[in-house]
Amino acid sequence: MRHLKHRSQLGRTKEHRAALIANLSAALLTHGRIKTTLAKAKALRPFVEHVITLAVHASKTTDAAASLHLRRQAIAKIRNRDAVALLFKERVEEFKSRPGGYTRIYKVGPRIGDGAEMALIELIPAADTGYSKSRKGNSAKVEEAAAIAETVVPEAEDSVGEEDAKA
Repeated sequence: MRHLKHRSQLGRTKEHRAALIANLSAALLTHGRIKTTLAKAKALRPFVEHVITLAVHASKTTDAAASLHLRRQAIAKIRNRDAVALLFKERVEEFKSRPGGYTRIYKVGPRIGDGAEMALIELIPAADTGYSKSRKGNSAKVEEAAAIAETVVPEAEDSVGEEDAKA
């Protein structure tokens, strides 16, 4: 049976999709935050969270052979030794106390050229407690997402307002 076999295909062949996800995950682990399309971000999330879980398990084990095996599994998936070394040496400390959910996706809005829905995917810092719980809904989520989106993509200046001020 083919149950649970469907993954996001992204309109690419299997090899191209694997290379794309590997490159996106290496960029995310290196920079901590990347801007990409929403579909790619949703496909990237489970992949990179599994790799981070490998690093967390490697940091908790005392067996050197098991730790090396987990590191080699991560290298086989990401294909970038520098990004894996950064994850296993420095970034893993941020995720040791988290039980999962190492990434967060923010919707940014449509891309100018083709209207593709853009998203910001980032690694969640260790001190992050998440959204504050409110009974009114997700207004805190919207405000925080808007603040982050403004820091990454500043709004363009309104040129019409400047012309009216001169006249």
